[in-house]
Amino acid sequence: MTPRFTSLRAALSLAALAFSLATGQAADLSLHLRTQQETASGTGRYHSLTHAADWDTAKTAIVICDMWDDHYCRNAAKRVAEMAPRMNQVIQKARAQGVLIIHCPSGCMDHYADTPQRKLAQQAPPVETKIPLEKWCYLDEAHEPEMPVKTEQPCDDAGELRDRVRFYHHQIDTLQIAEGDAITDSAEAYYLMKQRGIENVIIMGVHTNMCVLGRPFGIRQLTKQGMRVALMRDMTDTMYNPAEEPYVNHFTGNDLVFEHIERHWCPTVTSADILGDGVAFRFADDTRPHLVIVTAEDEYHTEETLPPFALQELGKTFQISTVYGSADSRSDLPGADIIRDADVILLSVRRRNLPPAQLDLFRAHLAAGKPLVGIRTASHAFHQMKTGPEPGLDEWRDFDATILGGHYEGHHGADIPTHAQVIAAAASSPLLQGLPAAEFPTHGSLYKNTPLGPD
Repeated sequence: MTPRFTSLRAALSLAALAFSLATGQAADLSLHLRTQQETASGTGRYHSLTHAADWDTAKTAIVICDMWDDHYCRNAAKRVAEMAPRMNQVIQKARAQGVLIIHCPSGCMDHYADTPQRKLAQQAPPVETKIPLEKWCYLDEAHEPEMPVKTEQPCDDAGELRDRVRFYHHQIDTLQIAEGDAITDSAEAYYLMKQRGIENVIIMGVHTNMCVLGRPFGIRQLTKQGMRVALMRDMTDTMYNPAEEPYVNHFTGNDLVFEHIERHWCPTVTSADILGDGVAFRFADDTRPHLVIVTAEDEYHTEETLPPFALQELGKTFQISTVYGSADSRSDLPGADIIRDADVILLSVRRRNLPPAQLDLFRAHLAAGKPLVGIRTASHAFHQMKTGPEPGLDEWRDFDATILGGHYEGHHGADIPTHAQVIAAAASSPLLQGLPAAEFPTHGSLYKNTPLGPD
């Protein structure tokens, strides 16, 4: 796209926005809401699904939680400062579209006592609620399990830690507080929303596993009061120290908390929905490659074993997503679109014919030169043994030969004893570490894979 065309498109967009505001026609926010849906009742496994929704800007508020100017945890303060410039862009654009902006720097109300924004929040009349408003909403055992990350010592600073005392004085200056915004740290936020007819709330700020959930203007409170809530997941951060369970990368800890919220409280969105640039914010220190596990087979239960294995063994290094086969259809991988974002695919699929659009995701990944690791039944992942695909579905019959370099021709009987031994010349390979040097028995049937091609 040429700079001239880009500038023209931007000008037209601003003109359209100005016209809608001038004529009193509220624009809609076009959001991509990500949720988690259990694959089947009681499995404890979840499809990650995204659907589009339009929210009326006149009925929408943005709540900015505890974006303080400092924090006892230096790294936490550093990450707040890092995301604040983009957050300010989000706030500016949303404000221009008619979204109510509510700044909630808890414990800092004296600093803003004489401002019109503080007085705006104070003037909202209290309202009666069927469910009492809480000053802090603790973990709700009837609604959610324990948080997925431990927080006995949640600061991930290196070296000597600062005392866990107040280091902040006000909201970080990077975030502009403008005319028409409100400032509060209490249930006044809810009162103001009701006064203004707000039905939708986007929450951003810190920290996701603590204040963003628990504050009186946070996710638990507003969801219980019937608000339509979404967390902006790339404009937040978690208080999590990788030295604590589950012993994963800090940003993997973020992802685990996002999944918890999507399963039990509300969907998430990204700043790209507001800014329209198609790029979610990513912290500079988050250099994890993205591993997408695809599991859809009925033989080895890898849907149960691969996700915990990946979290334990790879959670320090990789961003991890999992795509499960549908419990209702052998020809569907719900949430497969995440493959577009994969740096590497771990494939454990058996004899699934898929819609062309889903199979094309794998083709595009490989055509881009990205790696794929196939295990066991991946050799016959995308075709049936003898029949072709049903109408509307696609197959990849030569996937084993052209991609994996194999020649799967069935398997020997499961009752035939099989043994394996590490080849001495390959013993130093990291893939073989932990295996015994002597011959050892294996379990399951042995695949027939001869003759292999020359490559």
